[in-house]
Amino acid sequence: MPQAHESRVSPRQLVALVCAAQVLVQLGAFFWPALLPGLLARWELTYGEAGWITAAFYAAYILAVPVLVTLTDRIDAKLVYLIGVAMTVSGHLLFGLLADGFWSAMTARALTGAGWAGTYMTGLKLLADRVEGKLMSRATAGHAASIGISGALSFACADLIASLGGWRAAFIVAAASAALAWLLVAWAVPRPVRSAPVRASDHRLFDFRPVLRNRSAMAYAIVYGVHTLEMNALRGWGVAFLAFVATSTHASVTAFSPAAALTVLGLAGTLASVLGNEAAILLGRRRLISVALIASAVCAALLGFFGTSSYLLAVVLLVIYGPIVWLDSSSLTAGAAGTADPARRGATLAVHSMLGYIGGFIGPLAVGWILDAGGGMSPATWAVAFVGIALLSTISLALFLLMRPRELDGDSIKTAQYRK
Repeated sequence: MPQAHESRVSPRQLVALVCAAQVLVQLGAFFWPALLPGLLARWELTYGEAGWITAAFYAAYILAVPVLVTLTDRIDAKLVYLIGVAMTVSGHLLFGLLADGFWSAMTARALTGAGWAGTYMTGLKLLADRVEGKLMSRATAGHAASIGISGALSFACADLIASLGGWRAAFIVAAASAALAWLLVAWAVPRPVRSAPVRASDHRLFDFRPVLRNRSAMAYAIVYGVHTLEMNALRGWGVAFLAFVATSTHASVTAFSPAAALTVLGLAGTLASVLGNEAAILLGRRRLISVALIASAVCAALLGFFGTSSYLLAVVLLVIYGPIVWLDSSSLTAGAAGTADPARRGATLAVHSMLGYIGGFIGPLAVGWILDAGGGMSPATWAVAFVGIALLSTISLALFLLMRPRELDGDSIKTAQYRK
């Protein structure tokens, strides 16, 4: 155990500091999709190219996360976290100073995505190594909320900074924000509670085969992949979709801009994710996730068929749809972690996160392809995109029910039969 003088902060202050750092480091995560309509025209990008720039963030995450998160079982998560923040700073600076088209923008976003892989789950692992008991439970909820809040604020901040200083200034501010997070964590986070050298476990560090054979954990992870596909399609193209509807219907957006709508969507989604896990405990995890998948499919279909007819209707449907998509986010991650082999929980979370962001990679890219294949943005192409997402939600529901994942200890006794 570390001595008291080794830590500059109390455990509660540490949780607050790490959560604040997560807000700072992730603040610029969605500056690109928030500013996409203007840069799409400035750089004369196709919709497919714009989709690739968005998807590059998630592709880099997919490649980096199984290595970086799994490594935290052997080395201090603080070191991995600081490396991830440094990559995030570099990615934002590259975009703000040098990006001038498809290739440079995609490279910068890929570097930022690798940084996300080094900060998202590693931030949670950093806390797990330093706080215990009830505080860890609260730290988990606070960590999830901080990520959601930063993602929501990202849209409004990008819009505000770009309006004041231009789009390049927005990315430079994002880099400065992440750099502040690096300094906070480097200065204030103490050595881990388990300060003794970690003994190598009997199994190989990067052997994921036992994780893939865990049917229950994989059921949650597969649905998480579709969940993240849906979530990132919304975040990646939501501003562009609303901008199209506003233009095609000649609607005024002075009172409630597309960026403001995505900010509200993200904040409401963060609250829904926290409340969704509590609802899963009361109602049963399988039941909550099934209801969320059905409701999200319905909302996606409604957006596809009717969303382009009215800007107000599109905003209302999106603001309802977002929290429904986010509703099962914490429940899915808790389900995967809770039904994992305790000796392989880190590896299970790495696979869970990797599958999730494979979906995050495919979602915005697929929407861009659909728009290009249909000749550009139109009510018909947006309908195909949203109805396609609705079909994927339906398919994932069928797979989830077929695989019958276990409930967790403490979930509703009404669904106790699913724990076996």
